Amino acid sequence: MKQAGRVVIITGAAGGIGRALVEIVAADGDIVVAVDLPGCGVLELAGGLGHPHLSLECDVSREEDIVALHGRIEAQFAKIDVLVNNAAIGPAMAATIDTGFEAFRRVLATNLIGPFIMAGEAARRMQPGAAIVNVASLAGVLGNPKRNAYASSKAGLIALTRSLACEWASRGIRVTAVAPGYVRTPMVAELERAGKMDLAAVRRRVPMGRMARPDEIARAVRFLASAQTGYITGSVLTVDGGWMSFNQPGDAHTRRSARRLEPNSSGRKNEPMRAQWS
Repeated sequence: MKQAGRVVIITGAAGGIGRALVEIVAADGDIVVAVDLPGCGVLELAGGLGHPHLSLECDVSREEDIVALHGRIEAQFAKIDVLVNNAAIGPAMAATIDTGFEAFRRVLATNLIGPFIMAGEAARRMQPGAAIVNVASLAGVLGNPKRNAYASSKAGLIALTRSLACEWASRGIRVTAVAPGYVRTPMVAELERAGKMDLAAVRRRVPMGRMARPDEIARAVRFLASAQTGYITGSVLTVDGGWMSFNQPGDAHTRRSARRLEPNSSGRKNEPMRAQWS
């Protein structure tokens, strides 16, 4: 999947999925432009990768920051090949009547309006063969009580993905999205510490019995940005451990269901194997 020399912008690069993606992109030989909020450690992140990788501080909820960001990237690299809109504010887990207008607006500004402006500025500088990948969420597809701002922003991001894919296909720019299920990120860990999420219950609801690792989502993003997906645009790739496929009451995963017959060394299916759980 190596495509040496491509300039890849990754927002929300300092943590979770973004950090994993930075490492994968750099290892593949592409040039990383790591973008995140001031003071979050993003300058040290790409700085540790060395030349020609670049770290820039930017608040994607501010149009003037985004315009300045792209001006800096254009001046240094003269092109943009891939944009990954990953930066996001997580769910507040608050009831609708307890969610004020400003809190709702702030989430939309970061999770939806920011990616919209980022995509527009990047597309001005993109050539045929370029790609934009938006990191959405199952929250944008399924009902999510107490996550109205977050779910609305991710549903909007999915709609934006499809709209831009159709509009920019004739320009040779592909636009896709990844919709992760639950991922073990610092954002999710904080919700657990605050008592706003029962991760044991989450794992039972996932047929595979665990949450995703950040690198598993990052690799899906990397795949959609690669030349291997040159005929894919407007698609939303669900990466959820089977969450959306389960439509029954009760838990989707039990230890008992992990016992299955696998071929032994002689080829006979008579020895049960037990999966390893995280």
